[in-house]
Amino acid sequence: MIKHLKIIISGRVQGVFFRRLVKDISYKTNIKGFVKNMPDKSVYISAEGLEEDLDSFLEKCKRGNAWSKIKGVKVDEGDVQFFESFTIDLS
Repeated sequence: MIKHLKIIISGRVQGVFFRRLVKDISYKTNIKGFVKNMPDKSVYISAEGLEEDLDSFLEKCKRGNAWSKIKGVKVDEGDVQFFESFTIDLS
């Protein structure tokens, strides 16, 4: 069953290639959705996939990369949007 997660990651996650990392992780874990920077310097991820794929995706995102520093992760379930791919939202 497909699930939808709304994820907010805070810390040093902007200007450190974090959105690119999330997109790469999405390909490896078969997750669809999008990632975007927020005005408060957090990153918002809208992610859909099978529960076990979402678990793997989330764990990898929580690790960040060499330049990021994750300070907080908030996860809520949402309604499935049936995304067809994973994108970086530049809006």
